[in-house]
Amino acid sequence: MTRVLIVEDEIMARRSLAGTLSRLFPDMTIAGETGSVADTIEWLRNPANRADIIFLDVELSDGTCFEIFRKADIKAQVIMTTAYDSYAVKAFEVESIDYLLKPIEEEALKRAVRRCMARISASAHADAGQRLSRFKERLLVKLNDTIVPVSTNEIAYFYAEDKATYIVTDTGKKYIVDFSLDIAMESLNPDTFFRISRNCIISMQAVSRIIKMGSRFKIEYSPKASFEMTVSRSRTDDFLRWLEGR
Repeated sequence: MTRVLIVEDEIMARRSLAGTLSRLFPDMTIAGETGSVADTIEWLRNPANRADIIFLDVELSDGTCFEIFRKADIKAQVIMTTAYDSYAVKAFEVESIDYLLKPIEEEALKRAVRRCMARISASAHADAGQRLSRFKERLLVKLNDTIVPVSTNEIAYFYAEDKATYIVTDTGKKYIVDFSLDIAMESLNPDTFFRISRNCIISMQAVSRIIKMGSRFKIEYSPKASFEMTVSRSRTDDFLRWLEGR
């Protein structure tokens, strides 16, 4: 779902653009609407708000939109809209992806949105590649004079006990390692591994059943886990979101 912020001080123009976008792009959702520089800066600074594309009118009720770029961190793709063509150079100086003159033609609007979607898709693939490259695919475990590579895909969970840290594989093999759970978590993909408590990190594949125990969750694992795996009370909500892939 692509989230859109419409910045336009004329209410009728704002409603018209929102209606056109909803008709042409059913997968879009209007995340917000503002009509001034001040309101837009406030909206962008609110961590609860997020937009993938911003339609930005140049002349607003309390100034021009270029002031917004100076006072807020804009990560979204920007399409500028205006009745005047005198701002075109400044629009591209702030890396606006397109510059649409009012009244906006539907074909021009479609082209601008498609450019934005292409950039968003390319950026997402690049970010995913960079993110995944940070995570280790295997860990090296020392066994006396031998070093054993253990693939992270084989790891069911990590746990700490009596000042030692252990890896347990999905076949039940257990290895002692010379790093802490904090260090381990830095090298693991958070989409696959979650730290359920101070002394345990679990992989998605190890969660076979969850039993609610008051405000906590107990995880059942087969084969039987080396110790009782319980999700800390403070982490239950994040744990459920992780399981759902959110």
